[in-house]
Amino acid sequence: MAALLLTGCSTTAATGEGDGEGSGTRSVEHARGTATVPDAPQRVVVLEPLELDTAVALGVTPVGAAVASNTAGIPAYLGVDGVEPVGTVPEPDIEAIAALEPDLILGTESRHSKLYEQLDSIAPTVFMASQSDPWQENAELIGEALGKSDELDDLLDAYNDRCGELASAYDVAGQTAQLVRPRDETTLSLYGPTSFAGSALECVGFSIPEQDWVDGLQADISPENVLDAQADHVFVTTADVSDEASIPEAIRANADAFPDVTLVDTSYWVSGVGPLGGQKVLDDIEAYLTDLT
Repeated sequence: MAALLLTGCSTTAATGEGDGEGSGTRSVEHARGTATVPDAPQRVVVLEPLELDTAVALGVTPVGAAVASNTAGIPAYLGVDGVEPVGTVPEPDIEAIAALEPDLILGTESRHSKLYEQLDSIAPTVFMASQSDPWQENAELIGEALGKSDELDDLLDAYNDRCGELASAYDVAGQTAQLVRPRDETTLSLYGPTSFAGSALECVGFSIPEQDWVDGLQADISPENVLDAQADHVFVTTADVSDEASIPEAIRANADAFPDVTLVDTSYWVSGVGPLGGQKVLDDIEAYLTDLT
């Protein structure tokens, strides 16, 4: 471990290769203070889905990324190759990160606080305060850390403009929508207005039914309480949108209470937080609304 960390420390400076920009540094304020980061980082490691999505959207393919699970790997919707998995989002692999010799690491205080000193000894490290914050504010920090704030603003403007266009084109005001994520046989997660998917539903004009949200983000219910997930439009996450059997039995058994259920892809509705995932979610919402008209 010590050898790997020393190796990482010796390679934290930006190479200056790739896009032709210089290899200077600049300061970035973040959840743990101030980081001195390369002007144009070349070997970025990311520990959150939002950081991965945003980096790729900005034209920066990370050399490594923590993944949602060891079996899921890098989300296919991103369309990138060469990103090395470095553990999972809750449990990043420090040795794997150091072996990649990064010049910038992006993580999250709420998840990775205990790892900060180790990570910062490998390369300059920038932490978001929490993955639960509104995603666009966190994306702005990522854009700043990557030296691409202007490009990031353009991406967010495109997302928000499209939301407005969909809200104008499809009058869903007063209609409710709910995203349901089956966790296991005992738990269904509902996503609130602060969540990535919930905010997307609200930005096109839907309302999300009231729940006892944790930080506006999520509420977990048991299948026995499935009627708490009722809404005019219910979206259920799955790995295979063609598999109707992936709709939870509790919902199928209460078809009268759930007359409108649509399967959506977990990889970007839940795991794909960011500008690219956001556009994919809006693609699905637009296709759904078009089918309704």
